[in-house]
Amino acid sequence: MTIIAGFSSSRQGSAPLNLAAQLARTTGEKIIAAVVVERALPAGVDPIEDEYRGFLASRAGAALEQVVEQVRGDLDISTTVHHSSSISQGLMELAGQHDADVVVVGSSSSGLLGRIALGSVTARLVHTSKVPVALAPRGYPASPVPLHRLTVAYGGAADAVGLIATSAELAKRWKVQLRIASFTVPPSTLFGGSIERSAEELVVQQWTSKTTDAAVKQLNAAREQVSIPDVDVVIGTGTDWRQAVDDIAWETGDVLLLGSGAAGPMAQVFLGSAASKILRHAPVPVMIVPKRRISHEE
Repeated sequence: MTIIAGFSSSRQGSAPLNLAAQLARTTGEKIIAAVVVERALPAGVDPIEDEYRGFLASRAGAALEQVVEQVRGDLDISTTVHHSSSISQGLMELAGQHDADVVVVGSSSSGLLGRIALGSVTARLVHTSKVPVALAPRGYPASPVPLHRLTVAYGGAADAVGLIATSAELAKRWKVQLRIASFTVPPSTLFGGSIERSAEELVVQQWTSKTTDAAVKQLNAAREQVSIPDVDVVIGTGTDWRQAVDDIAWETGDVLLLGSGAAGPMAQVFLGSAASKILRHAPVPVMIVPKRRISHEE
């Protein structure tokens, strides 16, 4: 199996490759660092277009080799330059050709340092991919620490992908810890002074208890299929989504798993509204899992 680390011809920052290297050190898989050069016309139609795209490919490939040499170490990393009608389409073509387990990409340069922002390419990718998509925060550094914990963002009734079972399978395969997290931002009226503080706390406590029970129920159902050790269940709350995400502890070597929204097409990634908000504030890499991917492998 293979990890695809994706780059555009204009950007070869090391963040996607740094995350791919962490994944590879955890899974033992090889990495293909891929530059996708966009072309509007098929090869051979316009000689000038062919010459220009060839120049871009040569320059991008050389830049990518420099990035890879800084990260390679003892990892199995190869490089390729791929031509396609779009970057997202090209990455999906490569994922299919190499039977990739995951495609790794970086954050938009418009995002905050250490956080994830979707650009036009990554937004299209996370809504169309048939394989998991891992997103590296902007400026994500190289780390000798392999991944050690998957944190599953549990969405209750909106969890149409069976994400807990999927994540349990991944945790077992990768030999890492598993944690279930749920995040909530109570309605603004709870914090606006119109409800007594004791009532606010009671509402949050009831929601926390109900959510925890539902997550444990799904976890126990997953244990019927997969051997799962002890799992922490944590709840993050706050007056906004960033505060809710920051309400739980994060460590180097954590990855947050998000599932496709209920409206998403089968066997494709589709990011729902709550997941999108969590993604923007995650301080660690995020992996988005297509709907019912694991069920096809069982």
